[in-house]
Amino acid sequence: MRQAKLIKKRQLDFISETLDCQLIQTGITSVILIDLAGNILTNLSNGEHDFDLYSLASLTAGNFGAVTALLDQIGEPELTLLFNQGQMLNIYFRKILADYILIAVFDKSISLGFLRLKMDSLENLLEEALT
Repeated sequence: MRQAKLIKKRQLDFISETLDCQLIQTGITSVILIDLAGNILTNLSNGEHDFDLYSLASLTAGNFGAVTALLDQIGEPELTLLFNQGQMLNIYFRKILADYILIAVFDKSISLGFLRLKMDSLENLLEEALT
């Protein structure tokens, strides 16, 4: 059985500040960092939308679990990201390390390529902060 990891306040503060600076202040609508059980570690928003964070987190965790099981059935080793392009908002999910998922909600003014570049540069920072 895996042992739960303890995340200190200073780690969460660093993560929140980094996500705010790198994502929210560049136009991303909402960012939520969760663990694989759907527990919210931090969430940030530009205030334009009011999401049910707990439902979003738990559904994301369940979705990642289901898609990971499907990928296992076809021999794919692991799920690293998911993306949905909506009519008004898009949602991007990215696995961080083995235990966390970063959720980003963004509108049509942000390109997927821009977000992926931001996420690529953030991944190492988040991994360092979470280990």
